[in-house]
Amino acid sequence: MSEGIINLNKQRDMTSHDCVQAIRKIMGIKRIGHTGTLDPQADGVLPICIGGAVRIMEYLDLDFKTYRAEMELGLVTETQDIWGSVVSDGRDKIND
Repeated sequence: MSEGIINLNKQRDMTSHDCVQAIRKIMGIKRIGHTGTLDPQADGVLPICIGGAVRIMEYLDLDFKTYRAEMELGLVTETQDIWGSVVSDGRDKIND
């Protein structure tokens, strides 16, 4: 395959650029790009365009995207994100 779109299931701890680099190395093709950036801590489908398909990337960005997220309310961490150490879990507020 030298042209087309691969729907890659990006795993956590990889950047979108890491995914493009890996596909370039596997396929030996330089003209490869992704249609949008996923946070390194996110997992999900990352469309990778190869060869002539790179030209349609600008049109794919105009389409609507859907995101699904999970959250836990009440946690406070030292870094204010899920990766920091928890300093409060909200349970101390229940009896106030």
